[in-house]
Order: sequence, then C-alpha cells, then structure tokens
Amino acid sequence: MAVDIQPACLGLYCGKTLLFKNGSSEIYGECGVCPRGQRTNAQKYCQPCTESPELYDWLYLGFMAMLPLVLHWFFIEWYSGKKSSSALFQHITALFECTMAAIITLLVSDPVGVLYIRSCRVLMLSDWYTMLYNPSPDYVTTVHCTHEAVYPLYTIVFVYYAFCLVLMMLLRPLLVKKIACGLGKSDRFKSIYAALYFFPILTVLQAVGGGLLYYAFPYIILVLSLVTLAVYMSASEIENCYDLLVRKKRLIVLFSHWLLHAYGIVSISRVDRLEHDLPLLALVPTPALFYLFTAKFTEPSRILSEGANGH
Repeated sequence: MAVDIQPACLGLYCGKTLLFKNGSSEIYGECGVCPRGQRTNAQKYCQPCTESPELYDWLYLGFMAMLPLVLHWFFIEWYSGKKSSSALFQHITALFECTMAAIITLLVSDPVGVLYIRSCRVLMLSDWYTMLYNPSPDYVTTVHCTHEAVYPLYTIVFVYYAFCLVLMMLLRPLLVKKIACGLGKSDRFKSIYAALYFFPILTVLQAVGGGLLYYAFPYIILVLSLVTLAVYMSASEIENCYDLLVRKKRLIVLFSHWLLHAYGIVSISRVDRLEHDLPLLALVPTPALFYLFTAKFTEPSRILSEGANGH
C-alpha cells in the first residue's frame, strides 16, 4: 500500500485526514484537527471511531443519565409535601421523561435510528481535554487540534440533558397543573424551577469535569449512597428491622440505595473476571445491617430530639 510521506505531526491529538483513496494509494492532508467521529492513531492518522462502547463506558453514561432523574425525584419529594397525592405521578413522569430522552438520544446518535452507538476508546484522562494540548511549534502560532477524542461520550451527555429539559417543559407543567391541587399555587411548580437551576449546573459539571467524573463516578456513587442512606435512616429514626418494615416507603428507599451500591461495585470491578467479581455484590446489604446492629449504641432518636431542643 502506498502512503504519501509528509512531516510528522506535532501535538498529542493532531492528525492527518484522509483526502483520497484509490486502490492501495492513500493521500492524506496536512496535520490538523480530526473530523468529528474520528481520532488520531499511533501513526498520527485520523481514524473513524468504529468500536463499541465498553461496559464501563455504558456505566458512565448510565451514571450521567441518573443524575437528573435522582435530582428530579429529590425536589419532587421535597416540594410535594407529605400529604400530597401528586408526588407519585410526578415521580413516574420524571422517570418517563428521562427514559424517553435517553432513547431519543441514542436514536439520533451515530448510527442514526438504532439503539446503538459507535465510539472511540478512552485511553487516558487527557483524551477528555484535548483543548489543553494544542501544540505551538514556534511558540507563537498555535495549531488548533481540539476534537472529541472520546467520541461520543462527551457530547452525548449534553444532547441527553437537552432532551430531558425539552420533555420536562412539555409534559410536567400540564401534569402538575392537573393533579397538584393539594399544593399552593406558588409551590406547584417549584420542582420544575429547581430543574431549571440544576440542569445548567450539570451541564457545566460535564463540560469542566467530564473526564474526572469518568474515572471517579464509581467511588462517588458508593460514598454518596452510603452517606445518604445513613442520613435517611437516622432522620427517620430507624433503629431496628421493625422500624424499617413498618412503611413501604422506607423499603423502597433501602432497595434503591442497594441498587446504587451494586452499581458502584460493578463499576469499580468492571466485572473483568465474572467469577471473582460477582461475589462482591454480597456486600451490598452490609452498610444497612451495620447501621441496624449499631444504632442501639448511638440512639439517633435521642440525638435528634436533643438537637431539636437546642442541647
């Protein structure tokens, strides 16, 4: 195969784009930025992203997809009130919005029309921040080679958040207006107003810290799920198994946290060796059991009552 010989590319992410191919002859352009959906190989040629996402990539996308859903549920529960019958319908609507947004995002991604995406493999942290690696050969002129080396893991999250926001604005106000009769007019739409704040925050978080989140999200899930479970059980004054079983809502919260524990464990282990990693899931109930066994020594109800009395 004949390939034209040109000076080597400078920079970590600069590459040469294929201009013309005729049989065994390939002609490449000058060194520069790779087109969208391509990244440089070891020989500094831009190659299309044709690989399938790894399990860890899907788990990362699942984590980013869960963030708005969990925040929706939190603010719906926060603003609905204990006696409001609208909370359940809003929870279901939020789940429907995020599910439909995820499906639409996959359908509009390359290849279009199928629930499948092609991607480039993440090799190192710098793949997420190619704008920091534009070379300056003469220390004056900068060769701009910024592109999505982790295609499409970076931009697909923004597309998903956009669809989540659009679907929420189309569906949620109508639902809240119909069923949230138990709430005051000023409280009905507070969960929607909250979303208008946290979606920009999530967008900035992905834009700035997407690469860091990619490597840290399993540990973030485990730490936050452990902390929130402990806070919930202490705030609900759960000190034994009977207190846990007396309300269905408490069981739902417990099982939800167990799912998050399992998600974090699978993400950390990546299930590289199935027979060795799956037994780790037996650790999922451990934090809750440890709390129940040690609650009698700390007496959360006494601590809460003393805090309320100002002692």
